[in-house]
Amino acid sequence: MDRLAAMHTFVKVIETGSFSAAARQLRVGQPSISKTVAQLEQRLGVSLLLRSSRSLSTTEAGQIFYERAKLTIAEADEAELAARGAGAALHGRLRVSAAVTLTRLKIAPKLGRFLAQHPKLEIELILDDRDVDLVGEGIDVALRMGALKDSTLTARKISDVRRRVVGTPVYFADSGVPLRPHDLDQHEAIIYTQRGGGVTWTFVKDANEENVSLNGRIRSTAAEAVREAVLANLGLAVVSDCMLGDELKSGAVREVLADWRLPSIDIWAVFPTGRRASAKARAFAEFVQLELTGAAA
Repeated sequence: MDRLAAMHTFVKVIETGSFSAAARQLRVGQPSISKTVAQLEQRLGVSLLLRSSRSLSTTEAGQIFYERAKLTIAEADEAELAARGAGAALHGRLRVSAAVTLTRLKIAPKLGRFLAQHPKLEIELILDDRDVDLVGEGIDVALRMGALKDSTLTARKISDVRRRVVGTPVYFADSGVPLRPHDLDQHEAIIYTQRGGGVTWTFVKDANEENVSLNGRIRSTAAEAVREAVLANLGLAVVSDCMLGDELKSGAVREVLADWRLPSIDIWAVFPTGRRASAKARAFAEFVQLELTGAAA
């Protein structure tokens, strides 16, 4: 039995959810898939799958084997790329974890260019403003904003983006315009509660520094909700240029306290701990870095 091919078959079964779907993608008969999995289980001496007439899931041993098999396949692909040289084409599936708004506004519209450069590559976007377990979710690269909490992560800073206090002209016409940071105490704020957000901010102007805690009845773990609440004239918010940059340019939202500076927010490419970042993950990080550097300029 070709162990690497068997691993690839098993991984495909898990990712597609069935023997028949895996057989279609691998262009083999379903009996061949069943035989390969059975041989794997016999070789390992454990059951890898729980089967029923309607569903298929991994056993505990099967989940461990699936995660390890994916790593082994990725490392084998890396070895081939290294042997072929820098001109070798990237291929396979790239799983990317990122925040919803950052991806929707700044990355997804540009993916066509990246895919055109790598026609044998597929991209799967796993979008969530909260951090996910990179190894457990089989993520190749994650894009994260703000200070990284886990110092063991393999990370590369790819950009930094300015923060601003913004609101709509309608909101400021109704509620007044803050002239200095402490005036924000009197305003309704839309608060983003994930990393890179929060209620406490330090504003700096020349040698002056003011610490402010925002007040607001709307708080969200999703930047999309913050965007929509601001655009609905429900309050002001501290946001990055990635969140409402286009609306600032169009005049749909207005910046206030522009002569006071807030700390910029870092954007990182984060790779699974314990193994070298794959060539396709590194290529994607470099692509995003170029796009965000241009967008943030």
